[in-house]
Amino acid sequence: MSLSDATETTAGPVKPPLGPAGMLRWAWTQLTSMRTAIFLLLLLAVVAVPGSLFPQRPANPALVAQYIKDRPEYGKILDSLQLFDVYSSAWFSAIYILLFISLIGCVIPRARAHWKALRSAPPRTPRRLSRLPEYGTLVLPAECVSPGDAVRDAADVLKKRGYRVDVRDADAAMPSLGAERGLLREVGNLVFHTALIGVLVSVAIGGLFGYRGQKIIIEGDTFVNTLIGYDNFTPGTNFQSDWLDPFAITLDKFEVRFDRESTRQYGQPIDFKAAVTTRESPDAAPQQQTLKVNEPVYFGGTGIFLVGNGYAPVVTVKDGDGNTAFSGPVVSVPNDAVYTSSVVLKVPDAAPSQLGFVGFFLPSAIKNQDGVSYSFDPDPLNPQLNLNSYHGDLGLDTGKPQNVYNLDVQNLTQLNGRNVPAGGIVLDAGQSYTLPEGKGSISFDGLKRYIGVDIRTDPGQAGVLVFSLIATAGLIVSLYVNRRRVWLRAGAHEDGRTMIEYGLLARGEDHRLGPEAAAIRARLVARWNLTEPHPAAATVPARSPKEH
Repeated sequence: MSLSDATETTAGPVKPPLGPAGMLRWAWTQLTSMRTAIFLLLLLAVVAVPGSLFPQRPANPALVAQYIKDRPEYGKILDSLQLFDVYSSAWFSAIYILLFISLIGCVIPRARAHWKALRSAPPRTPRRLSRLPEYGTLVLPAECVSPGDAVRDAADVLKKRGYRVDVRDADAAMPSLGAERGLLREVGNLVFHTALIGVLVSVAIGGLFGYRGQKIIIEGDTFVNTLIGYDNFTPGTNFQSDWLDPFAITLDKFEVRFDRESTRQYGQPIDFKAAVTTRESPDAAPQQQTLKVNEPVYFGGTGIFLVGNGYAPVVTVKDGDGNTAFSGPVVSVPNDAVYTSSVVLKVPDAAPSQLGFVGFFLPSAIKNQDGVSYSFDPDPLNPQLNLNSYHGDLGLDTGKPQNVYNLDVQNLTQLNGRNVPAGGIVLDAGQSYTLPEGKGSISFDGLKRYIGVDIRTDPGQAGVLVFSLIATAGLIVSLYVNRRRVWLRAGAHEDGRTMIEYGLLARGEDHRLGPEAAAIRARLVARWNLTEPHPAAATVPARSPKEH
């Protein structure tokens, strides 16, 4: 033999390359494995975490813009990674679609395999039943029952316990049977994974065809369900504006009930209640309804949820020419439990220069020992406005979006404040103040309340609920139903007695297999009217594989 021949002999066979078709088949096998589906499900939960860590552009674009502006060194990098649009990002969508495909690829082959298992007979009877974890024997007296009849009797007993039974060689010298139960375990598993697909589809439908918006409604104001009426609106990918239900809602009165009895929770809100007048369409009759927390008002598939509230001081601003530049309620944003609220007012129509005000509103104003005002109660017992004023260019004509609750004073000149000679503006209800340098005046005319509502339509919401319940039911079945197999063999002894041996095997870990074996033995004993002083002595305990 030459050296080259010896080298070829020791090298072994060379595996052929997979090729494009083989690579695609391998990739499909990996993608549709249950391990991959579980990994993608966990990965989807992990990649959703940045959605709660960073502000999201669909929910609050102004906050995202401010976040990037305040962090110029890495804000644009995070934006390029789509961390401000997590749930519509390319990588989140890719994982979502891969999970969807993986679950379908897992369920269909497993459903086919389980359908074949349902139609096939239980496995053949093992030659040595004594190797099974649960094994036992019974001896029937001579001429009590033949081996064939004994197997048929055992088949009846097992059928009553929910087993599907296959009797083998009933008329032979040593007939046997195979029985199986617990096939619902796999059915529950398949239902669970199919329901997960249904949940994914329902969530996708909601994201495609639903919408969500926010609106602040002040007492006496009416909200009409049109795009221009929203403070913030996030439509689904395929949502059309003509799908909006033509309803209208008017806030008649908003009431907050605070705790006035207990010492620990004194001043804490107990109940929020908004009395509203609603119309389902322009031609519909008005209806009086009550909007409360966790008690939304529905118009078809659109729900209105109460998510916030606060005070809206009624303010009138006159400019330097004596004209009314602004008159109406100003929404204040609560900062603490006693409704100390920040106030921002921009008056672009003032002349000769635009005016801006920033400060805070106190529902029940009182001064401490240092002369600093604060609110001691959330009810409007002594409402007061504390403001600083500015004049100049507000920057509203540049076309850049601004947060209505923030005032950029970089290009403004301060008129009032604690650090300027004119001092700050302090207004009780009904008072007015003349601005320095002839810039106009401001008055505190009254007080109203407002509510913040979340308005959303989710056509996939019902599907998510239904499929979630189905998935829970399937999971319970798959966890609590055990798959078991029973084999029994009967034979005639030399002295005429019938010898019975049986064994049980569980698929997976089953701590109830022993009690099941005892229950089957008890029913067989009762069927043949046997007397067993110590039935447990006839059952061989479970053996480990090392004992065989």
